[in-house]
Amino acid sequence: MQLDSGNVVIFIILAFSLGIVLILGRNSIPDRLRRGMALIATLLICFAFFLIVYYLYNMGA
Repeated sequence: MQLDSGNVVIFIILAFSLGIVLILGRNSIPDRLRRGMALIATLLICFAFFLIVYYLYNMGA
């Protein structure tokens, strides 16, 4: 399965940006919303790390 590298790069940038925004704005986000957004951001960042490792692993192939 071949992934479009442009879309993957955009996803990685957006996932890390969401994490940064949540960290910097944690005081202004309500508690109920903060917990859910933190969980989603964590999952997206973990998937972004997986994509980075996947692309590095397949560079030599």
